[in-house]
Amino acid sequence: FSKTTYGQSFHFSNCPKSSLQENFNYLGTWYEIEKLPAIFERGKCVQAKYSLLSDGAVGVHNSELPDGNINWIKGTAKVEDPAQPAILSVSFFKGLPDSPYMVLSTDYSSYSLVYSCSDYLGLFHIDFAWILSRTRQLNSATVSQLRDTLSTMGVDVNRLLVTDQTGCEAMASA
Repeated sequence: FSKTTYGQSFHFSNCPKSSLQENFNYLGTWYEIEKLPAIFERGKCVQAKYSLLSDGAVGVHNSELPDGNINWIKGTAKVEDPAQPAILSVSFFKGLPDSPYMVLSTDYSSYSLVYSCSDYLGLFHIDFAWILSRTRQLNSATVSQLRDTLSTMGVDVNRLLVTDQTGCEAMASA
């Protein structure tokens, strides 16, 4: 892979707007099916586990197999506005700004479409997108539908990378 394969998605414009999931609850395990390139994700078998914490926040435990060994990170997600429960503020490192995490669509049982975008100085934005599934595979019709949603927003779906979800037996304990 070239260095640009893992680079972020920079755009000389503000973040696009989109509708959000209503009546949101995101707990449980989700597996990454496709994503926009992200320098902090380079492995296979990428998965995220979300759990309710005692203070009402959501615990986030992301894990992957970059080189045969489990790599993981823990963070927290909080709903900043109860009127918009599908917009979470996610933090993995103290002292750094939280990232917006917007659930655009989910059926709770098989798929979820997540988008993150941050504007900088009104000049450009950096975005991330994830197509997630409750299983390590997702049917192609659903993936196509979710790609269409991103494309309608102006996201370049040709940049989406397919996540390898094979040979993930080591992740059972992650």
